[in-house]
Amino acid sequence: MAAPLASRSALLFTSLPARLRVCCACARSFSASRLQNHESKEQRETHFGFQSVPEEEKEQKVYEVFENVAGSYDLMNDTMSVGIHRLWKDLFMRRLSPAPGTKLVDVAGGTGDIAFRFLQFAGNESSRPSTFNQMPNPLTQDFDIKLPKEVEMGLFVDPAESQVDDSSSSSSDEEGDRLRPGSRAATHVTVCDINQAMLDVGKQRADKLGFTSGISWVQGNAEDLQFEDNSFDAYTIAFGIRNCTNVQQVLNEAHRVLKPGGRFMCLEFSQVTNPLLRSVYDSYSFNVIPVMGQVIARDWKSYQYLVESIRQFPDQEEFADMIRDSGLRMVTYENLTFGIAAIHSGFKLRR
Repeated sequence: MAAPLASRSALLFTSLPARLRVCCACARSFSASRLQNHESKEQRETHFGFQSVPEEEKEQKVYEVFENVAGSYDLMNDTMSVGIHRLWKDLFMRRLSPAPGTKLVDVAGGTGDIAFRFLQFAGNESSRPSTFNQMPNPLTQDFDIKLPKEVEMGLFVDPAESQVDDSSSSSSDEEGDRLRPGSRAATHVTVCDINQAMLDVGKQRADKLGFTSGISWVQGNAEDLQFEDNSFDAYTIAFGIRNCTNVQQVLNEAHRVLKPGGRFMCLEFSQVTNPLLRSVYDSYSFNVIPVMGQVIARDWKSYQYLVESIRQFPDQEEFADMIRDSGLRMVTYENLTFGIAAIHSGFKLRR
């Protein structure tokens, strides 16, 4: 009687030279490992609002959401925050307080809200709106952060760029103009967003507002930035990081592209700490915002997702720990409007 197939395969395997048997065993082990890793990758899921979706699908789904809302993005923010987001962003820029000559990357900043505030604040002190100089602060839990002098002095301007050559009067005058408050020459913001539709809206707004220099627009992924290490004095991301698939990777990239002494700042919807207020806020978020989205923008699903994404984002303390895990230090956060939003801050310290 013929031997069973499995037995014949075993006999054939044992009849091979020892070295060849080892190679075959390694090949089988490698194939099994690849198959296991492939299956694991396929099974990795993340949240898209309250849905569970494969990681590779979330980026496209988020892209579609913001492609749909790009034209009404400011209106969407007004709807979700009852207009308070404008005050939050003004305060966000005051907390950053960029000096002339600062090089900023604003990630997920497609429509330019943060970039325009930055250029107005750092590039032309005299033309800052009153909200930068005398903004009342009834909506925030305010505090001042005292920084070590050596950190404070090196936050935003590269020492190599701030040196003036006394041997040349013309270059000295030019450098003086460049660093003098009111000069926009060296102040620059790079707006990076994965969604081209959002960037297009930002460019149109820039033209209307007269921001024709000191700003560039780059389509890119926050989880894999195309910039060199140690490129920027400051990194900002406002109402964008919760939409990323891998938040920790976004933070790691922020640390990588910051110069030593540079500052990371994030403005994001967060968790209301008071139970009574949280109940009222949840009721408004789930019962009113999607309806307004349908009425105003004819888009219920996108607004529903945005509400759900806020609830899936880590709370203030957990997010602060994630920032520390990226290598950033001196991490703090400030609650805005009872924790509806929060400003997180961290520094890439000099070694």
